[in-house]
Amino acid sequence: MFVRGRGDTMVPLASLVKVTESVSPRELNHFNQRRSVTITANLAPGYALGEALRFMDATAERVLKPGYSTELNGVSREFRSSSGALALVFVLALLFIFLVLSAQFESFVDPFVIMLAVPLSMVGALGAMHLTGGTLNVYSQIGLITLVGLITKHGILIVEFSNQLRQQGRDVFEAVTEAAALRLRPILMTTAAMVLGAVPLALATGAGAESRQQIGWVIVGGMSFGTLLTIFVVPTMYTLFARKEVPGEITTPEAPEAAPAH
Repeated sequence: MFVRGRGDTMVPLASLVKVTESVSPRELNHFNQRRSVTITANLAPGYALGEALRFMDATAERVLKPGYSTELNGVSREFRSSSGALALVFVLALLFIFLVLSAQFESFVDPFVIMLAVPLSMVGALGAMHLTGGTLNVYSQIGLITLVGLITKHGILIVEFSNQLRQQGRDVFEAVTEAAALRLRPILMTTAAMVLGAVPLALATGAGAESRQQIGWVIVGGMSFGTLLTIFVVPTMYTLFARKEVPGEITTPEAPEAAPAH
């Protein structure tokens, strides 16, 4: 092969360069604008994603030379980013529901009593995940946030009907006792509908079943255990923290003192 030189002379390329054969990659992968190598792995039985990521970080810190770093992608990246935001999202969900209920009930006490059912349902949800071998991942976190809105419905039924009875002149204990008895059947019916509707998710099989099972068991365990305790805890807390007067409550005026006889 010849190339054109000065004076339009043709110069053989072999006199200018030296050709050597070597091996090079067909393509260079990049991630975040840096050359990268992708490592794909599956979880071993009995290990959670969080444990695998902690093991990977410890191994990378011990093995990699200075200047090298690791980044996550896919489900691992979503898990790492969502884990830090779970607490904030959960607090915002509780605050939003509390403010909405406060506006509806025109009180800060009634929403507080209603939301006492939330930690009870969380115990049931975490217990169900533990018994079924589940882990706290992206999908179970979605189920926990959803459970906050579902479980507060029971307290709303009891507290709202108790306030209506108190507006008719009933005392606190009598009103909450009758409200809990009359609202027991609607609470159990709606709970059964929600739990039975989530059972197919909890027992799902096939592709993507792991994600559906996590959400299903959170709802099944949280609603079942939370409802069982809510029907006892909410009426008890209502008798302790209920307002002395409810807007629109009928009060009997005191009879005037009889005038002294002359």
